[in-house]
Amino acid sequence: MSRAAQPQTKLVGDRPGLVDFVLDRLAQLYGVPAWQPRRPPTDELVLTILSQHTSDRNAERAFDQLVQRVGDWDTVAHAPLDEVATAIASGGLAQQKAPRIQAALRQIREERGDYALDFLGGMAPRDARDWLVRLPGVGPKTASVVLLFCFDLPLMPIDTHVHRVTLRIGLIPTGTPADRAHDLALEIFPPDRMYEAHVNLITHGRRTCTALRPACSRCPVAPRCRYLDPRAP
Repeated sequence: MSRAAQPQTKLVGDRPGLVDFVLDRLAQLYGVPAWQPRRPPTDELVLTILSQHTSDRNAERAFDQLVQRVGDWDTVAHAPLDEVATAIASGGLAQQKAPRIQAALRQIREERGDYALDFLGGMAPRDARDWLVRLPGVGPKTASVVLLFCFDLPLMPIDTHVHRVTLRIGLIPTGTPADRAHDLALEIFPPDRMYEAHVNLITHGRRTCTALRPACSRCPVAPRCRYLDPRAP
């Protein structure tokens, strides 16, 4: 079925067709990203914990140093805490992230018998997210990143860019906190466009709808954006 022939997605409040409008306009500007698996899910989990409150580049560097200096996940889980913290120092907040990573790995092993998380790909999305958020240091955003990028499960990680853009446009109500936005996004965005929505909303937040000086004059979503017009249809 072509996109034009697909039924309209859910209404956002009293704004018919807004979700399709936003996704289609962003797709015209940035393209439609094709999902493909990245890292093994346990690797992705550790990397995502490392990425909290730092740049992707710093997180990647910390991840590589952790693997090179400490070893496999069983070694990381049982290594001296200071050794893990030193290895991931380039990612920032090492004294917080190191014990979280070790505790998460140990709990996975305790419950599953090994460190593999491939079983999550066969679970319902919210059930898989609920399983992950029980781990130390894992919130809805971290869990959603792992599940979306490793398994294409239709979950929306709400980072600072997605949160800002969805609030400004009026896709979610004013004042909605990020944790609540994770569940609202599942009601708003169609599952088969969740990955596309996530990637393009982040790209839009970085390139156009920036925090300090949004480029509204060249934004394709401007005609229906409530940041520009609180009464936008």
